[in-house]
Amino acid sequence: MLRVDVEKQLGEFSLSASFSSEGRVIGLFGASGAGKSSLVNMIAGLLRPDRGSIVIDGETVDDTASGIHVPTWRRRIGYVFQDARLFPHLNVAQNLDYGRRMNGHAPDPAQHRRVVDLLDIGALLDRRPGKLSGGERQRVALGRALLSKPRLLLLDEPLGALDEGRKLEILPYLVRLRDEANVPMVYVSHDVAELRQLATQIVMLKQGRVTSFGGVKVLT
Repeated sequence: MLRVDVEKQLGEFSLSASFSSEGRVIGLFGASGAGKSSLVNMIAGLLRPDRGSIVIDGETVDDTASGIHVPTWRRRIGYVFQDARLFPHLNVAQNLDYGRRMNGHAPDPAQHRRVVDLLDIGALLDRRPGKLSGGERQRVALGRALLSKPRLLLLDEPLGALDEGRKLEILPYLVRLRDEANVPMVYVSHDVAELRQLATQIVMLKQGRVTSFGGVKVLT
């Protein structure tokens, strides 16, 4: 469950958003500059709201009235950016293990196998990121985020830097992630087709305000 009720002033831009969802994939939809990434960064704890609260899985992680601001590293959130942000000096196996180690989790070979199989990256484990395609890099970034055992996965335009062919390659893995990984997601996109395929609920943002909230039908 995710509950958001926040306000933030960013220079000339003001963001004010309120919604509550128990959906498996919350799609944040809006044009460039609508406030999607700023809202996701507040959920992640990278930005502090000026006013309001954020509740993840029953835990209040931000509440300005009570002075609560849980730091990013304690929120148990996986974050996948538009650029995969893999470590170039580590191979795929080492990149995958980074999230687990940074979060202090014990090795879990069964979970590791499940994630590697889910994303079909077993053949890539010995390669460095520079030897991967854009789609492969994003699948590894997804795997690294999942292996940190998050309670929420944030995906900020994860297909935005890919050409159409690579998008079509990775979309089935995102659908599989939604259906099999059992981790709720917030998926940021300005692509209607992507969100129709992936999202279970839509938050539509325009100029820093929520203009619609509901099922995928709000995209029509």
